[in-house]
Amino acid sequence: MITVGVSGAPGKMGRLTVAAVEEADGLEIGGLYAPGHGGESIGTYACSDDPETLSGCEVIIEFTNPDATQANVVQWRQSGADVIVGTSGYTSERLAQLADDWVGLDSRCLVVPNFAIGAVLMMRFAELAAPHFESAEIIEMHHKSKPDAPSGTSLQTAARMAAARSGSAHDRGLELVAGALGADVEGVPIHSVRLQGSVAHQEVILGTTGQFLTIRHDTTDYKAFAPGIVLAIKNRTTLPQGLTIGLDSLLGV
Repeated sequence: MITVGVSGAPGKMGRLTVAAVEEADGLEIGGLYAPGHGGESIGTYACSDDPETLSGCEVIIEFTNPDATQANVVQWRQSGADVIVGTSGYTSERLAQLADDWVGLDSRCLVVPNFAIGAVLMMRFAELAAPHFESAEIIEMHHKSKPDAPSGTSLQTAARMAAARSGSAHDRGLELVAGALGADVEGVPIHSVRLQGSVAHQEVILGTTGQFLTIRHDTTDYKAFAPGIVLAIKNRTTLPQGLTIGLDSLLGV
């Protein structure tokens, strides 16, 4: 039985993880953690505001806000547990630092920009297409209360597309209003939309002479993330020690 600790358990993704672990064979909750939520009931478990409640867990999944995650991951790394980071906002620089932090450790750190299987494939398809198109831009849309922009999925997509293509970013003209052309992430423009009623959506548009290609993924229910969460927890030991980004290798893509 794999014991799972959930950091950020009261949030939407934390609660989803608790439910997914409860329903999965071979998994059990080892502890729930969230400062200021001590005693709060989540499913059939009680949350704690003491990080020691996750000591002894074989794997800890992190779903707090971007600012809290950095400090939390230090604690989880020191515990010796395998760590799965689902928190958004990991730039290439932060990922590089995380890779350095895990050098020489026996445990694994898996950073997952998106647990939806379709989103993983969308990122892979965009990476494959990037070398064949002169222009590429990303539009990502999430619920209005998402605390960060651009999303972790769009940041990772842009980084992978930039690494895959050989040309430079295309000339896009002059902004008359700051921000009109989006954020430049490694030469790939990202436009972030925050709307009531959205869950998670991303569209990658690639263009070249006489044609363009659109790759889009839409998440309409948070339940879409549950299979990826269970996959990551159960199969993390097949990954090499140190840092791994995304579910790609667990899916064979």
